[in-house]
Amino acid sequence: MALSYRTRKRLALLILVVGLPLYIAVAWGIMGALERPSIWVELLVYVALGIIWALPFKFIFKGIGQPDPDAPQEPE
Repeated sequence: MALSYRTRKRLALLILVVGLPLYIAVAWGIMGALERPSIWVELLVYVALGIIWALPFKFIFKGIGQPDPDAPQEPE
């Protein structure tokens, strides 16, 4: 079952407003609990975590910036 454009848009907003800050807090907490690695390793971990969080939600964010394909078209 494919999600409608409107549902995907709302879900994307929910993920960005609620899910992403929670993910950041968890990643920050885990990194804070570990012994601090070198700055380059820490940077690499944060960059990897910054990319990995979006992979499961790729299908939700795809096409969100485009006009609604389900909206009725205006006659020209």
